[in-house]
Amino acid sequence: MADAVKIGILYSTTGPYGAIGRDSRDGAEFAMDEIRAAYPGAVEPVFIDPQGHIPDYLEGARSMLREHGCRHIVGTITSIARKEVIPLVEKHDGLLWYMCPYEGFEANENVIYTGACPNQHLLPLFDYLLPRYGRRPYLVGANYVWGWEMNRLARELISKAGGEVLGERYLPLEETAVERIILDIEQRRPSFVLNNLIGPASYAFLRAFRALGDRDSAFLPENCPVVSCDLSECELDEIGAGVATGHFSVAAYFDSLVSPENLAFKAAASRRFGPQRRLSNIFASAYAAVKLCGETIVAAGTDEPQAVRRALSGVPLSTVFGPVRIDPDTNHMALPFLLGRINDLNGFDIVNAQPAIAADPYLTRRRTKTPVRLRIVS
Repeated sequence: MADAVKIGILYSTTGPYGAIGRDSRDGAEFAMDEIRAAYPGAVEPVFIDPQGHIPDYLEGARSMLREHGCRHIVGTITSIARKEVIPLVEKHDGLLWYMCPYEGFEANENVIYTGACPNQHLLPLFDYLLPRYGRRPYLVGANYVWGWEMNRLARELISKAGGEVLGERYLPLEETAVERIILDIEQRRPSFVLNNLIGPASYAFLRAFRALGDRDSAFLPENCPVVSCDLSECELDEIGAGVATGHFSVAAYFDSLVSPENLAFKAAASRRFGPQRRLSNIFASAYAAVKLCGETIVAAGTDEPQAVRRALSGVPLSTVFGPVRIDPDTNHMALPFLLGRINDLNGFDIVNAQPAIAADPYLTRRRTKTPVRLRIVS
């Protein structure tokens, strides 16, 4: 390649999910610096910050594709932003590298999914929860496709298991008035709460749930845990030290993971960010997406999307998650399942782990006592 390949990095570092965006951008920059050090002149990042505004994601992607000549964009956080950007990426025959956990029921030739889909987070989570905490949950979620679809799947899983969903409520990303939901939970007394809120709504909910547990021991974490599919280390300080201790979250990576890959990753990150930096699933996922993107372009000798897809598809890939593969049929990465319990140090203790699970975004492959109905999400 005669000229440096430009790779777009599209994350919001301000706005309702700014903590997630800042960690994503840090992970992406860290990976980009490593690639540029190993292959001088091979790649060049183009950073655009949409500041949490959905129209600005589209404008940022348009600028990357048309003005900067990017054929690869790593980024977007919410499913709203991803779905907004995909048609433009398709039009320009580019590749969007999406690294956040999402609700599934999507597989696009122009997207590489390095974040988990439901058979990699929600289904194994319920396999763990139901025998231990019961089959009478309460569901809360962000008022858009992530919350709707995650809770729809949860309802089906609970129904097939012979349980009952005691309540279901939604909030906008920036809404922090959670008192009515907490009161409803207190009255209905579920066995656990599935939390698919995002950003300030999630943080306010966890703070209010802590206050509920303080006045009623039935809602202490050991009796009625709050379980999230998208809560990461970078957000715990936003909630407050010790506030969410004892509750759970699912991820493909936690800072506390003991593996050769993570020990090397943390050592390198410590040299860059200092030994006190706690790494998150969001940081690690953005890092892995940029590393795979940049190094595959270098290995292929071109940024032509079809050539990059062919170089990625089905071959073992070395990542911070361990060795994984990307399914050539769905463009989804196999990922491990980790269940973490928040500890007093505002980190996660891993209490359950499964090796890399092949992605099944349409839930057509899994044999289970609690099957779900196929549904396409537009």
